[in-house]
Amino acid sequence: MFTQFLKDESGAQVVEYALIIAVVSIALVVALNALTTASFANFITRVASCLTTTSCT
Repeated sequence: MFTQFLKDESGAQVVEYALIIAVVSIALVVALNALTTASFANFITRVASCLTTTSCT
């Protein structure tokens, strides 16, 4: 049963797609941070405060 579980590759494509999306997302954040230093930092601060507090402006 354990060897059959190790040979099962049905979820491999989903993991690969998730890794690709994660790498692209990190690249976008780094690129946006480099291009728009002040406004992107303010945006990240606003998102963080909206996620941690009850008031969001």
